[in-house]
Amino acid sequence: MAKPIQMIRKVELTEEEKRLQSLEGLLSEVAQNKDSLLDTLYLLRELHNSGILEILNSLVQAKEEVVKIAVGQMTREPITNIINNAMAVGGALTALEPEMTKRIMGSVAKGLEKAEQGLQSNSKVGILDLLKVLNDPYINRAIGFGLNLLKGIGEGLKE
Repeated sequence: MAKPIQMIRKVELTEEEKRLQSLEGLLSEVAQNKDSLLDTLYLLRELHNSGILEILNSLVQAKEEVVKIAVGQMTREPITNIINNAMAVGGALTALEPEMTKRIMGSVAKGLEKAEQGLQSNSKVGILDLLKVLNDPYINRAIGFGLNLLKGIGEGLKE
């Protein structure tokens, strides 16, 4: 029978051996990622030639000043108004049914097409024409929709 192991020796690498292992690992990674590295080098060369790399380096070096300017711009009243309005619109959109919104947007697109056709025909609309079109079911539906929309807006403005 073999003797049991009583002592485990830890192999200590010298600094030179550690450097060689590190270089071997790095060379292996470079070989495996040759195409990616060549693409990256090409990108860096193009950024350098166009001057963008210099701009990016300057931005990184002046990061504190850039952040101060950006925060100063973001806290201006027009920007905060945009953010608040976007949040209000987002809140309003969450209350709407997606199918109804889709139908309305499709209807608006179709209406814009018809309006463009009307502009192209360059025809004059008279009072009698307005009275006649009230019998058109599509126009009647749109007028009813618009009147109900205006009523709802008025009720909402009262609150």
